[in-house]
Amino acid sequence: MKLHLLDRSNLTNSSFTTKINEYPYFLKIWHYHPELELVVVLKSEGTCFIGDSVEKFGIGDVVLIGKNLPHMWLNDDGYFEQTSEQTAKAIAIHFKENYLGPKFFETPEMIHILELFKRASYGLKFLNVNKKLINSIKSMLELEGFEKTMAFLHILHALAKHTDTKKLSSQGFINSFNSSKSDTQDNVQAYIFKNFNLDISLNKAAEIAHMNPSAFSRYFKRVNKKTFSRYVTEIRIGYACKLLLENRFNISKICYESGFNNISNFNRQFKIVMNYTPSEYLEKHKTKHD
Repeated sequence: MKLHLLDRSNLTNSSFTTKINEYPYFLKIWHYHPELELVVVLKSEGTCFIGDSVEKFGIGDVVLIGKNLPHMWLNDDGYFEQTSEQTAKAIAIHFKENYLGPKFFETPEMIHILELFKRASYGLKFLNVNKKLINSIKSMLELEGFEKTMAFLHILHALAKHTDTKKLSSQGFINSFNSSKSDTQDNVQAYIFKNFNLDISLNKAAEIAHMNPSAFSRYFKRVNKKTFSRYVTEIRIGYACKLLLENRFNISKICYESGFNNISNFNRQFKIVMNYTPSEYLEKHKTKHD
């Protein structure tokens, strides 16, 4: 699964695009683009991969994805069944950081929105968003011209002031992705995200990078600030958290679904990454939401 640069060039008479996407399932494409992207999920559930993060998504989620940050929205398995009647639906707003001019957001009145754009470089999930803000985003689909532009500024202002947020990608991923001078890092990332819950291999990743395993291991640690095995483990644990929150499988099943070969290693690695055992993590989540 190759990393794709998508052309989001605006062909309409507008400085940004607002559209509603509705499909049987979201397109399974690991991609990036120079525009920031504001997403509001209206229907469907699954897993979103944003940078090196793995997050469960569902109805009402609001996420701002920074420019050139790789991402993919992957629906749950049921959406891909031939008999499925489920649909995936989301609002997507694409815009460039300077869509109102190169200096507009550098003015004192707008600097808080520019800071929002900077925070979005990691991917930013907005938690506990009220329905009024979501309805404001929906209403943009009916607006044009000046009214649409002003409405979007109000939305960006509200998001910039929203304090309950979660940063998604790690600093290490952002640094390594931005400093990549070739397709090597892109292709390795794509291999990891496609195969993290399978029998993933450092030797195969090295082959994709056209390096011998020792050289690749040193290269990977240098650009990602962690070893290949640690990186894969963190991706697997992120996916395991998503499965735990879905509450569809028991812990033993989740262990194997996430790519681990035995339950004791799964429990140990989960504790290292999350500071909780899987059962403690699940209990903590239940307590928080009861």
